[in-house]
Amino acid sequence: MIERLATQPALIDRVLDRLVAAIADGTLPPGERLTQETVAARLGVSRQPVSHALQVLKRRGLAVENGKRGLVVAPLDAGRLRDLYRVRAALDGLAARLAAERARAGQVTAKVRAEASRLVAAGTKLATEGSIGELIRADVAFHSMVHQMSGNAAIVETVAGEWPHFMRSMGMALADLDIRARIWAEHAAILEPIFAGRPAAAESAARNHTEGAGEDTARKLESLASVA
Repeated sequence: MIERLATQPALIDRVLDRLVAAIADGTLPPGERLTQETVAARLGVSRQPVSHALQVLKRRGLAVENGKRGLVVAPLDAGRLRDLYRVRAALDGLAARLAAERARAGQVTAKVRAEASRLVAAGTKLATEGSIGELIRADVAFHSMVHQMSGNAAIVETVAGEWPHFMRSMGMALADLDIRARIWAEHAAILEPIFAGRPAAAESAARNHTEGAGEDTARKLESLASVA
């Protein structure tokens, strides 16, 4: 259930954040209608901030017009998702390479190393006992940490805007227990060459991981589409 919001400054941003989160975690599934009246009632706010937030969702590709039904949550498109993952794979690979170069130069602090290791340990534990929502958040946290370790703010900013699209697709893959374990083993395999200061190995591990995740997700979507 989407919780109601208290009226505060920057309410448009808060409405948008709540809607993006609800779309990302599946609370608002693909195809669900998004009317100003319904969304405003569910969030306990006026229609004005909702109207602005819905327009932003359209610009981000998270909502689309669907004839007489009006605005709906955008469907998950295998081709679009595959394209996004390929772009992210290149950026993830670059981020891991830069992070390894910085680690080799002594520019990755012990505190950052400890936090990255903690994220992997926590995610590995969640792989066997965590909810899909917890695993999605842990996955985003790990990759965001690698992006930050790269020291390249453009990577962080570029991928941040696309996380909702990736998060929407993660639930399908994370329903498979074998995939959960493999994902976190691959995360550990990315972190090891970063800490060891091996740029080429770090880049390869990160890029292969993200490309594989994209193909797994796209194939699942294509399989579901063929059944439907």
